[in-house]
Amino acid sequence: MPDLVLWDIDHTLMATRGLGRELWAEAFALVTGVTLREQASVTGSTERVILRETARAHDIPYSDDLFARFADALGAVHVRRAAELREQGHTLPGAAAVLAALDEREVQQSVVTGNVRGAAEVKLAVFGLDTYVRLDEGAYGEDGEGRPELLRLALKRAGVDAAHAVFLGDTPADVTGGRQAGVRVVAVATGKASPGDLRVAGAETVLPGLAETDQVLAALGV
Repeated sequence: MPDLVLWDIDHTLMATRGLGRELWAEAFALVTGVTLREQASVTGSTERVILRETARAHDIPYSDDLFARFADALGAVHVRRAAELREQGHTLPGAAAVLAALDEREVQQSVVTGNVRGAAEVKLAVFGLDTYVRLDEGAYGEDGEGRPELLRLALKRAGVDAAHAVFLGDTPADVTGGRQAGVRVVAVATGKASPGDLRVAGAETVLPGLAETDQVLAALGV
């Protein structure tokens, strides 16, 4: 049984059905004064990288100060529009049940996500998932640029060795990040990546989703 289960958030636990991009655009306009024309690829990336590449596409100088202000704005926008997120978004089938089952078995859980912490906290809270995860032991978009870095930080914060942790994610970047960090990955084909894409990235275990609780728990080794 793993000592720690780490979760990606978007398209692994939940989907925002397009509202996420709208909130991102609002925060971008607030801190830059520029209307978003195009956003850098978000799949498997972190907010720091997304902002830097998006700023470059709009001829806006990037800096750590810009990112700090953007992170604050993005968190605030999520807080302000949490009711819309709850109405428009949804948890993916089985997500809450798996989190609850792991909690009942006293398996430590947290998140590794490209979201800034303020946004991640709102997303988890509006769907009632925050009670199952130890947010202080997670890693977020403020903490680094890539999944391996974030995973290593989460392991350090949780005080758990990589060999005793499992990471669930839906993108090839999640899979390769987990492998580079020495963490076993259970991939779920609930995002844009196909099962084949996830296997090519190196996933040994690929599930169609989280709907079958017993199947997920078995894949985790619980």
